[in-house]
Amino acid sequence: MSSREKEQTIALSAIFQAAELVSILAKTGQVDNASLQPLLESLLMVNAASTEDIYGGQWDCSTNLALGRKISRQALGKERSSVNPDTLRYALSLIHLENKLAKTPEMLSTIGQKIAQIEQKKAHYESVLHENMLASISGMYQDTLSKLSFRIQVHGDSRFLQQPQVANQVRAILMSGIRAAMLWRQLGGKRWHLIFKRKALLNALESRH
Repeated sequence: MSSREKEQTIALSAIFQAAELVSILAKTGQVDNASLQPLLESLLMVNAASTEDIYGGQWDCSTNLALGRKISRQALGKERSSVNPDTLRYALSLIHLENKLAKTPEMLSTIGQKIAQIEQKKAHYESVLHENMLASISGMYQDTLSKLSFRIQVHGDSRFLQQPQVANQVRAILMSGIRAAMLWRQLGGKRWHLIFKRKALLNALESRH
């Protein structure tokens, strides 16, 4: 098992965590902030020293991505059928959408500018979970990724999805999932690895305590 595969599992765990949170939020209108916060904060970690640092550093990374790591293990292992089908679809859709984004340099540049603006805004609020921060991240998603030809269709309870705050949270989580998918690609991850490198990725996931 290479250190590259260990790093890839961090990105993969973040993708699956974002996908699972969107699935839960769309159906219940609620989300676990302990799982959400590290994903949103990763958007502002532009010059992290290591992959682990993007999600809280060496000691907190495993805790912060525990949900995503569990789902990744299930999705790549023998418990695939226990993973919510929507979660699997969102995870693969995030990887697909990020591939399209990577071919659009102007949009990447716009996202970079908007992240810098959001980072400045964070100084005025106590947390990235503040509704104004969520609205800004959601707006970034709407102004950029929503305009690509491929769109992620979110299924859930319309009573929740029609609430502006929930809609903002969904788009903010999807944005963080795109961040993770970008990291996955930058670390050499490819969609076919989820089929043909499953054993190596599973070993790397199992070794992360």
